[in-house]
Amino acid sequence: MRDYDALKDPAHRNYVPYLMYFHRTNFVSPSVNTDRSGFRVSVGSGGVTASAAGNVPPGPVRILAGGSSALGVGATDDSHTLASLLWSRYAPSAPWLNFGSYCFNPTQEVLLLALYRHLLGDIDEIVIFSGVNAVIMARLPEWQQGDHGAFFFCGEYFEKMAELRRAAGPGARLFGRRGKQAPTVSTMDDLRRDTQMVITSATETTHRQLDIWRRIAGSDTRISYVLQPMTRWMRYAYAPQEQALFDEYDQMSELGPWDEAYADIASTAFAGSFATALSAACASQGVNFVDLNPVVAELAGEADWMFVDRVHYNDTGHDIVARATAEALKLS
Repeated sequence: MRDYDALKDPAHRNYVPYLMYFHRTNFVSPSVNTDRSGFRVSVGSGGVTASAAGNVPPGPVRILAGGSSALGVGATDDSHTLASLLWSRYAPSAPWLNFGSYCFNPTQEVLLLALYRHLLGDIDEIVIFSGVNAVIMARLPEWQQGDHGAFFFCGEYFEKMAELRRAAGPGARLFGRRGKQAPTVSTMDDLRRDTQMVITSATETTHRQLDIWRRIAGSDTRISYVLQPMTRWMRYAYAPQEQALFDEYDQMSELGPWDEAYADIASTAFAGSFATALSAACASQGVNFVDLNPVVAELAGEADWMFVDRVHYNDTGHDIVARATAEALKLS
């Protein structure tokens, strides 16, 4: 996990026009490695590697997109990510490229493909493995949502934009309000607490971006959306190692225990309602939808240690989730 912390180190954050930010480029470590643009390397059978801005194999490719769970945070090396396991073991008929990223919302997920589509040839399949970030961002206060939804670190963005406007002179407008500065930091008190509002907002943003995915990909590309498994979204008994990790994270967290800070969205009832809304949104766009939470809950044994934290998987977890994804989507 120290390698993953180094990958997202704010002191080395890779700011990318239009996208806001992405991973460190040409990052090398025992656990995670990126190419010249910041894409994580995928590993196929026999150790062959590929990445969007590195080696792109000839012929059609497949894309696994999403946030940090799609990226493979928690895997001990590049070969144990979902994209690599699909390529090497569970759906090896075409190479899988890793389009996952730390801290992306649905808009950034599709922008990543829009900005780097020119590097790829034909795309046979796109699997969007996501959901948690869309909900967490939809939970942020109204003033951070704008036209395209809130994004991670947007407080920093608003703060720096306010500084630029102040530097422009005493008559400069501050976010459209003369003489009055908009807030730049959200607190636990101004978060959206209406769960139906959060579900509606997260689903609408995802629905809008699915239309863009479909238009960029073209009519010959199959697109699927997988609602990612998360500990509190499935009926799941923690392994002793997981409970020890979660207890330690709760003690370190500035927000307090995770289950309290995210109590409004961390339940199977919330996940079921969100999955129902997403399923309808996907159907309207001709996108396949699978909620992997109940599927993985059935596959995981009581002694299986799957998670390194409440969202990210270890090698065992990645293997179970990759197999479940391939079977649920009938990937070859």
